[in-house]
Amino acid sequence: MDQSAVSLDRMRSFVRVAERGSLSAVAREMSVGQSSITRHIRELEAALGVALFSRTTRRVTLTEEGSRYYQRAVQVLRLVEQAGDEARAGGDAPAGLLRVSCTAALGVRHVSRLIFAFQDRHPAIAVDLNLTDERIDLVRDGVDVAIRLGPLTDSSLKLRPLGLSRRLLVAAPDLLARHGPPVAPEDLEGLDGLRMSNIAGSDTLDLHGPAGERRAVTLTGRLRVDHGLAAREALLAGRCFGPAHMWLVDDLLADGRLVPVLPDHVPPPVPLNMLIVPERAAIARVRLLVEFLAEAVTGIPGIERP
Repeated sequence: MDQSAVSLDRMRSFVRVAERGSLSAVAREMSVGQSSITRHIRELEAALGVALFSRTTRRVTLTEEGSRYYQRAVQVLRLVEQAGDEARAGGDAPAGLLRVSCTAALGVRHVSRLIFAFQDRHPAIAVDLNLTDERIDLVRDGVDVAIRLGPLTDSSLKLRPLGLSRRLLVAAPDLLARHGPPVAPEDLEGLDGLRMSNIAGSDTLDLHGPAGERRAVTLTGRLRVDHGLAAREALLAGRCFGPAHMWLVDDLLADGRLVPVLPDHVPPPVPLNMLIVPERAAIARVRLLVEFLAEAVTGIPGIERP
């Protein structure tokens, strides 16, 4: 094996192709030509004397040898980055790029400002903030930290609970003026309810009453949306009533443009969690962001400690 050909650049290219399954996607991510990524892989395979990938016209997949090499390469790259952090610890401030993903509406309304504050505190750290409601693959997409609402099932990632997001039923005053304010959960059956096409079970509204009793209300209506900010606009326009996270509508409640509906019957809160790629958790800039966000999110309206 030609050890001199096993460079960190070639190893990084290999790891990202293994994670994304696409040479062209990695080339776009690294802002280089696809031919450069292809050359890195071929040179690494030649140096090792084994095929790392099986190639088709649409995708590249790891061979058995490639899978074994990937596990070791990830460890090597993590150690290299940690060594750099330790070398800089007594001198330069933490630096480098952080890739962060966040639920879209929460990111627009609140988390983006937290990221600004984090960068003011650590000006040498760059942040690539991706706002999406899709459940992305953090490893494949090169994301360090993700903030997500709702239950999570990916046990391969490090999970840090941030709190519970409190919800309530809201509507515009003119909607209630047209139909009359509901006084019991059954009165909601005659109102247009807001449904989310990207949330399973949003056709049924689960309410908890003041004595702990539970009521299920079927939501009907002409509007269904797939984004929290669209839901906010629909509620504000008086198109429907619906459950809303406090952080989504706190300003509209404060100035009376939305009002609570059946305030003693509330939807259950939703877990808010932070997901961290385990191999990245010990890197200084990732650790700094995790600790900063864990503390700062408690200032977001309606977020309560778990």
